[in-house]
Amino acid sequence: QVQLVESGGGLVQPGGSLRLSCAASGFTFSLYAMNWYRQAPGKERELVAAISSGGSTNYADSVKGRFTISRDNGKNTVYLQMNSLKPEDTAVYYCNARRLLDFWGQGTQVTVSS
Repeated sequence: QVQLVESGGGLVQPGGSLRLSCAASGFTFSLYAMNWYRQAPGKERELVAAISSGGSTNYADSVKGRFTISRDNGKNTVYLQMNSLKPEDTAVYYCNARRLLDFWGQGTQVTVSS
């Protein structure tokens, strides 16, 4: 059974940091590209950061220089380090695994507010 379980979301003040984690099971994690998406109220889901099976990374322009995606294949976990958070980063953040199929986590809420 495939599972992606996100954790690490919460309420943080502008300028603060959070680290999201996504623990994967039920598939060969190292073979999959791993992605973080987010969806704010009333907006479409958007790709925030991606890391390939080989470790190459890509970021949305809105988070470049502030967010860092990484993966630990030994722990079957992908991370999203988020620094210098802004109110516009407020969204539900979803973990995604992609190869021939797409797997999704349930999402974790990130709220940036003073």
